[in-house]
Amino acid sequence: MSKELIKGNIAIAKAALKAGLKAYFGYPITPQTDIGEYLSYEMPKRNLAYVCAESEIGAINMALGAATSGEKVMVSSSSCAVSLMQEALSYACSDELPLVLVNVMRAGPGQGYIYPSQGDYNQAVTGGGNGDYQVVVLSPSTLPEACDLTQRAFYISQKYKIPTMLLVDGLLGQMAEPVEISESKYPEIDNSSWILDGAKGRASREIHSLEPSQYKLNQHIVSLFKKYKEIEQNECDWEEYMMDDAEILVTSFGTMARYAKSVVKDLRQNGIKIGLFRPKTLFPFPSKRLGELSLKVKHIIDIEMNMGQMLKDVRLSVLNNAVVSFIGKPVGDWLKREEMKSAINNIIKESYASI
Repeated sequence: MSKELIKGNIAIAKAALKAGLKAYFGYPITPQTDIGEYLSYEMPKRNLAYVCAESEIGAINMALGAATSGEKVMVSSSSCAVSLMQEALSYACSDELPLVLVNVMRAGPGQGYIYPSQGDYNQAVTGGGNGDYQVVVLSPSTLPEACDLTQRAFYISQKYKIPTMLLVDGLLGQMAEPVEISESKYPEIDNSSWILDGAKGRASREIHSLEPSQYKLNQHIVSLFKKYKEIEQNECDWEEYMMDDAEILVTSFGTMARYAKSVVKDLRQNGIKIGLFRPKTLFPFPSKRLGELSLKVKHIIDIEMNMGQMLKDVRLSVLNNAVVSFIGKPVGDWLKREEMKSAINNIIKESYASI
């Protein structure tokens, strides 16, 4: 199969179809509208369910209903619109319904604008819904990886019966790259034991989020967190780059990590022992591995296109094992390579000057 030059949003939509997408629900909002637009053309031709809902709230709640069938269901939206979906996501986590949510980030707070940003990290990994719950969050840095993680999102959501989010910044959604979109490499999950099909020949499954018994609710929440621990053990993923002898470690995610990786390569050529750690799963965050690496380096520099949202998870992973610094910018033009190199060099000079 040959590669094609394709926009990120369209690549994600095509990868979802290759993964076996059966039902899509969405509502237009920049910078992810291309996903729904493409699927509105392709899905009816394939006799698949496509709905442009009356609102973001309508879209996510339709997705909940479709997910009870066990079919592969996807919703796409962006930032402030995903905020409207938080109650339904909490509901889906409680009732253990598999669905994939693609969040192509735009600037905030509030409605913000369509400037590039990574300001939805907190929203994704901690959420705005009520109660004790988590969703799995996957973060690509290239379009080929976005295709792979889209298909992995369907696999994880079906395997663990959990909403799974693909968190993509607006630049990645709108840029074009050569991509080969293949069939999913992830195995199909047998969900026949729990789907709503009239309970033929087996005990019924109820779909409801309300639980009056505090004992049953406590037991249910404990079981959810056992599942989250299992996901952490089995699905946690990250990339390490030039870390073998690194004395300085850069942490970053998404498209920003792509820029940071090239900066690390440049600084290596200047004789600086520096490496990169990029989480691919933002939840579960690869805290254990980052903690291990922090014992081998002198300084950790977190680089994000926000005001330091992943920084909290970096510090919790590192504790006092190494000094942690931050380079960031909330919205607009991405941090340029020279800006990052200059900032990193200044941090290194200040660090050594204080010894």
